Amino acid sequence: MTLILKPSEGRAAVNIKELWDYRNLLYFMVWRDLKVRYKQTFLGASWAIIQPVFSMIVFSIFFGHLAKMPSDGVPYPVFSYTALLPWQLFANSLAECSASLVANRNLITKVYFPRLIIPMASIFSALVDFGIAFLVLLVLMAYFRIWPGIQILALPFFVLLAVLTAFSVGLWLSALNAQYRDFRYTLPFLIQLWLFASPVVYPSSMVPAQWRTLYGLNPMVGVVEGFRWCLLGIAEPPGLLLAVSVGAVAFLLVSGLLYFRKVESTIADSI
Repeated sequence: MTLILKPSEGRAAVNIKELWDYRNLLYFMVWRDLKVRYKQTFLGASWAIIQPVFSMIVFSIFFGHLAKMPSDGVPYPVFSYTALLPWQLFANSLAECSASLVANRNLITKVYFPRLIIPMASIFSALVDFGIAFLVLLVLMAYFRIWPGIQILALPFFVLLAVLTAFSVGLWLSALNAQYRDFRYTLPFLIQLWLFASPVVYPSSMVPAQWRTLYGLNPMVGVVEGFRWCLLGIAEPPGLLLAVSVGAVAFLLVSGLLYFRKVESTIADSI
């Protein structure tokens, strides 16, 4: 029997049934990424804690102590680390997702499977690091006697928003990187610029009111402010900023899926 594989037809951005049929492949790719990341490392999974903790220390010294950056009445180490958690999740997911197609080009050119599984696997791998680093925040909050309120129940929503932000932008960059290799050189600059365009080292209350809506077009604004509201209970619940950020993520996700679907059938030839 001869089986002929053809590009999927239709206008749907995602073939849910096909992804479900290949769910086991997604699981094994996530497990493979985790094993490769920490294989033959001296500190192993501790790197998931070392990166945000050292960033917190540097930010606390230079921005909290020397620059006297306001922190809305919360100790600056907790203020910055609460923002670094979703930021590291976003940055690591985006970096892995953007390079995922090129890193798996040998697999793509030899066997058929939904290409969307590759960037999805890189996102799930980053969630494991996030879970490990989250334990440090719990220790910090207990040390400074900061206890979250009922709003912590909304935290999974903001984790999902951070993941979708990285996934939507990563879809664009992974597809573009597969066709044009110079896009990989723009990623470090993009992440660095995005960091200071997000309220990681400063509160969003410093942004003038007339610029708040435009500022919210950066999806990480809603994510970071949401984390601080859920865990620290500072400021008001994210309203307009969150709505604008969610709208921006929705646009990036739909457009990213459509573009990825457009180039999916020719990725094996151009990668």
